[in-house]
Amino acid sequence: MRTTFEVWAQGDGHIVRRREDKPEEYLIFETQRRWVIWQAALTHGKNAKTAGQKPAQSTRARAPRAPAISSDEAAVRNQVLNEVLEAFTQMGGSDGMEGIVKVVQSLKKKRKALADQPLDD
Repeated sequence: MRTTFEVWAQGDGHIVRRREDKPEEYLIFETQRRWVIWQAALTHGKNAKTAGQKPAQSTRARAPRAPAISSDEAAVRNQVLNEVLEAFTQMGGSDGMEGIVKVVQSLKKKRKALADQPLDD
């Protein structure tokens, strides 16, 4: 997942260099913010996939690389990422990482509420 994000981020002009003291974090705040949003978007968008889909399994070991995704899946990811970015922007964006956490939590609550609603036949 991180490899896919870094390919996307570099393509979008972001610096993906990581901190030496905390290698799980990015050196540039904007890249770190987008990484957190990327993770939230993937979690938020998981329900958009059908339950029958399973990831492809390789029969032999390969070097890690960005997984190929379908155009539909890419569209869902972009839509969710834009939704998260828009929600953060509406908050004013001045809260930093705390604001991102608030947005993610509100989106999780919204997703859970939608999942809990009974389907009308």
